[in-house]
Amino acid sequence: MTDITAIHAPVLLQDCVDLVAPALQHEGAIVVDCTLGLAGHATAFLKAAPYATLVGIDRDTEALALATERMRNEGLDNRFIPAHAAFDEIDEVLREHNIDSIDAAFMDLGLSSLQIDEADRGFSYSHDTALDMRMDTTQSVTAATILATYDVHELTKIFREYGEERFSAPIARRIVEIRDTQPIVTSGQLVSLVDSVIPKAHRATGNPAKRVFQALRIEVNGELDKLSRTLPKIVLNLREHGRLVVESYHSLEDTTVKRFMNQGLTVDVPANMPVIPDDAQPFFKPLTRGAMKASKEEIAHNTRSSSVRLRAVELCRPVPKRWLPRLQDEAYGFVNSKGGRLHG
Repeated sequence: MTDITAIHAPVLLQDCVDLVAPALQHEGAIVVDCTLGLAGHATAFLKAAPYATLVGIDRDTEALALATERMRNEGLDNRFIPAHAAFDEIDEVLREHNIDSIDAAFMDLGLSSLQIDEADRGFSYSHDTALDMRMDTTQSVTAATILATYDVHELTKIFREYGEERFSAPIARRIVEIRDTQPIVTSGQLVSLVDSVIPKAHRATGNPAKRVFQALRIEVNGELDKLSRTLPKIVLNLREHGRLVVESYHSLEDTTVKRFMNQGLTVDVPANMPVIPDDAQPFFKPLTRGAMKASKEEIAHNTRSSSVRLRAVELCRPVPKRWLPRLQDEAYGFVNSKGGRLHG
């Protein structure tokens, strides 16, 4: 039997439980864990909310199988619904299970330890292995595919925007220069290439290829595009007093979450307006003061928590009618859809 607890340590676990569980203390409560992983947070939510059912969504079939095994071993499987899907398919998952609305949604946007530690998944620059990086191994496009097919402009764009890499253009040019004669198919090759391009005097701490790896992972999996579509879908499915809780691990994710939450936290009227109409009042209530971070003690115990930013809001009243078209447009990708070509 796999000891899942030894594989993965959930980040800010008690803080997340404290934010999610209050919305679930009633018969028929529904919580969606949009990033189930190995169910560390999910099992804790169900233990803290004995009336709740949890829908666990994950693109990774291996993680989903291990999480399902864990739920069974913990005696929680009668309140658990597994769903193999990307989190921006939340609408379809809820419809499939005849769920009209939910009480809470949780997202942990970091890679699971399973994905990082399995060398053949290609997420880590610490192992020389095939450049895969797919969260859903049933999709066809890998990181190696992107390096072999994107042009200089496209590679530069994803390295700059998703990796915030200062040397995006020279790295992209070097990839295109050599790939016909030296296809870049392993993580070791990519690390060596980036190492040869970035001047040693201009390097940040850590592996010089870490930003390029981050950018490729985001592009392969369409992460930011999916996130920007998923957040409004969640809110459109939340019951009044339902909660949205999100853990982000890099600035692009956190900025996306912060901007979205701020739409419902601020008054939507001109500054000099003497009376604020009810329809313009905030519809979110903040549950965190800005973004919560891990303590020094947690970082020492779990180094992967060092970059976490935890934000949470409660839907304090129904979404105003004036906001519905905007949220629906964002949810289905008509506006604010940023990112690469891969969305499946």
